[in-house]
Amino acid sequence: MSGIFGAYSTAGKTVLEEVYLGLYALQHRGQESAGISWVQEGAVSSKRGLGLLHNAIDQKQIADEHGHCAIGHVRYVPLESSRLQNVLPISANYARGPIAIAHDGIITNLAELTKQLVQRGAIFQSSTNSEAILHMMAQKSHMQPIDAFVDALRRLEGSYSLLVLLENSIVAARDPYGFKPLVIGENNGTYYIASESCALDIVGATLLRDVEPGEIVVIGEKGIKSLRVQPERKCGRCMHCSFEYVYTARPDSIIDGRSVYEARKEMGRRLARKSPAEGADLVAGMPDSGTIAAIGYAQAAHTPFEMAVVRNRYVGRTFIQPTQKVRELGVKIKLNPIEALFLDKKAVIVDDSIVRGTTAERTVTMIRSCGAAEVHIRIASPPVLHPCLYGIDTRKEGTLAAVRMTREELCRKVGADSLNYLTEEDLIAAIGLPADKLCTACFSGRYLEDGEK
Repeated sequence: MSGIFGAYSTAGKTVLEEVYLGLYALQHRGQESAGISWVQEGAVSSKRGLGLLHNAIDQKQIADEHGHCAIGHVRYVPLESSRLQNVLPISANYARGPIAIAHDGIITNLAELTKQLVQRGAIFQSSTNSEAILHMMAQKSHMQPIDAFVDALRRLEGSYSLLVLLENSIVAARDPYGFKPLVIGENNGTYYIASESCALDIVGATLLRDVEPGEIVVIGEKGIKSLRVQPERKCGRCMHCSFEYVYTARPDSIIDGRSVYEARKEMGRRLARKSPAEGADLVAGMPDSGTIAAIGYAQAAHTPFEMAVVRNRYVGRTFIQPTQKVRELGVKIKLNPIEALFLDKKAVIVDDSIVRGTTAERTVTMIRSCGAAEVHIRIASPPVLHPCLYGIDTRKEGTLAAVRMTREELCRKVGADSLNYLTEEDLIAAIGLPADKLCTACFSGRYLEDGEK
């Protein structure tokens, strides 16, 4: 899970601080590393580091540099990959000039591609998906860079939203399934590419449109050019990630024409209709990604909504912390229920999802300690039963709570009086996109049509 942001000024103005701000708006997509790359005097310059953006990159240093086109990246990575050489963008100077690459997604045939590249003499310095793309382009140095890039894309399987910085242009690409979001914005002759539209808002840009699945967009001194280059293996349908609407994206983003806020609120409404908790005194959401669904639930259930669970704003997202131990401790630090609101009350707690179950169990325990009479858990998505292969860190199926336990067992494990989920049918209806344009593989187990898993 990553966030990418790029900017190109057709007027030659520096865009580095705007890229920095854009990454701030995407910090929820990754907290483990951050990087910015730009071309200066014919070579790639970069600032990269581990941790949150303000720790990884000194804003004052960025302000002193000049670059009229730049790309940036924030990333969540497993603990074993938290090394400086894995921080994106990855850059190099190859036969055709300077290049830098930032990537959101997972290339599912990476091992096969890496083996082929090594056999042809490539030397890898990182374990990133992006480096494989760089090597594939370098081995086609007889081609123009954009042609080499297109040739590399045709060999990729899996998910990707990509930003590539060439000497005097930015190239953006989205995989033919459209797994990962990618949008285009503009403000006074500066064009932007971002994982989410909320990052455009922070720089005052107008959302123009989404990058379409399978599309390549080139931004240069003459503006935007779209290349309708279809990979050789045609997908037949789109597979926009439904988990973006459930959890990953910020609620103030618009993805593929659908407001994340409205989608989450409708999830809550539908959940209340299918899984009411009769006689409930209050509805509270698990901040922050469960809050909007809780508002929708409370409205449909005609039950008071209370901000009864308070979040410590200085603690990051517990789901994307790198180790289980930190996740467990993080729940205690991150969330605090208000005792006076729960005392002797029958409470409905709405969360966006249960992945590993850590947050739900510890939250119910804390609410019980406040004297709640009953605690009913409602989840605004279906059970996460299958690993995501395309970008979310649920690839170890045995760690998923809904795989290890039945719903009744999980209810007892977290200590709730009842536990119910949103159905897949209602999830799709709430998102408001056609079923054949959504990937629900982590809920349904339906992966790509060609059987790839």
